[in-house]
Amino acid sequence: MSLNSPSRILPITLVLLTLTLGSPQLTIAEQRKSQVNTLGTYSYEPKPDDGAFTKFNPRLAPPPGPLLLRRGDRLAIIGDSITEQKLYSRIIETYLTVCAPQLEIQTRQYGWSGERTEGFLRRMDQDCLRFKPTVATLAYGMNDSRYRPFDTLNGKWYHDHYSEVVKKLKAADARVVVGSPGCAGKIAGWVKSRSGTLDEHNLHLCALRDIALQVAEEQGVAFADIFWPMYQQQVLAARKYGTAKKPYEIAGHDGIHPGGAGHLMMAYAFLRAMGLNGEIATIRFDSQTDTATASEGHKINRCEKGSISVTSQRYPFCADGPVDDDNSIRSGMSLVPFNQELNRFVLYVTRLAAPKAKITWGKNSVIVSAEELANGVNLAALFTENPFNAAFRAVDSAVAVKQAFETHQIKKVFHGQEGKRDMESAVSRTEKERAKLVLKISEAKSAVDHQLLIQPVE
Repeated sequence: MSLNSPSRILPITLVLLTLTLGSPQLTIAEQRKSQVNTLGTYSYEPKPDDGAFTKFNPRLAPPPGPLLLRRGDRLAIIGDSITEQKLYSRIIETYLTVCAPQLEIQTRQYGWSGERTEGFLRRMDQDCLRFKPTVATLAYGMNDSRYRPFDTLNGKWYHDHYSEVVKKLKAADARVVVGSPGCAGKIAGWVKSRSGTLDEHNLHLCALRDIALQVAEEQGVAFADIFWPMYQQQVLAARKYGTAKKPYEIAGHDGIHPGGAGHLMMAYAFLRAMGLNGEIATIRFDSQTDTATASEGHKINRCEKGSISVTSQRYPFCADGPVDDDNSIRSGMSLVPFNQELNRFVLYVTRLAAPKAKITWGKNSVIVSAEELANGVNLAALFTENPFNAAFRAVDSAVAVKQAFETHQIKKVFHGQEGKRDMESAVSRTEKERAKLVLKISEAKSAVDHQLLIQPVE
């Protein structure tokens, strides 16, 4: 079939309606598989039985593959102004730093406001490839849609330019995750050439999402869906959390640039596409022998009368804030299976001589049944406030400072007067400054001593 054929490019898109579809006995993957619909040569993503989704038929994307990352990788996070917001990129870097420190990933973000795929093609040698990335995530499509209804020519233009970006990264020996665009919540107010309805704009973004999937398939690289999960939650989370006085807007208050919740969903898509499995800690306590063991990255210092002292090099991902606020990262964690798939800090308690136990971690406690404890409980989900919060915030703050400098380095120095005068000198000077900020992240990440207290409850 010709690449120009509308039936090859028109909307046939992805993803996951997390816990709102299917039987609660099924795993998330089984729920998703059970809802897949096939027509002709295409399989389509499951979607809610709701009129808001009637026009959208996203093409089924493959599940995440094996771990894409290797120890010591240099990760480039590339995209337009949504990337330059430095929210999902910060979530990714902080996650890799504290949740998967054993991988020793080095990260840079390359967000550029207003950029389309051809814009990055023009600057990628100077700004990105000079630093020899070994892994790259790409998030383009919002500006490539040109804020107008879909047309086949623009679809081909996006396909060809996105493909060329991927080819150049692969030629430089980088493993690639192709990201789709997100969704729109409003017609962009600042774009003079915008046209069409909001539905038409989202159908265009849905089509570009399928083209991004096509590019990933053709180039043999990973794919991260952003559009379809966000579009579903633009409808469903708005009903769940929004009010007339305070609407819940997953695509952001301007309809294009998401807040914390939307960016968490983006980070989730990329981290899963990288093949991360979310196994951060497994702590096992046998109440009859009063002994405990822990997985790699954690050391049991003492175990006595149900009190377990642990030193951890790996943190759970920590996020506080209201669950019903679209600018809250924690809210975004409620919209995708983040804790289940990426944030498992699990405690197993066996042979408990009581029907329940009180689990105290830091300053907080919960009551859990013996059956649940035997099957394992995820402390990261049970304890929003936990002993890792302060250390996590210190690392996250240091990551934010470094990523802000990276925007300055690329946009103000490399593309400014200093770079025009002597690029190599500009690179050398700014890399010395950046190295200090990288060191600050390393210094902020310290081992965390914490204690679990397990008390039987009749």
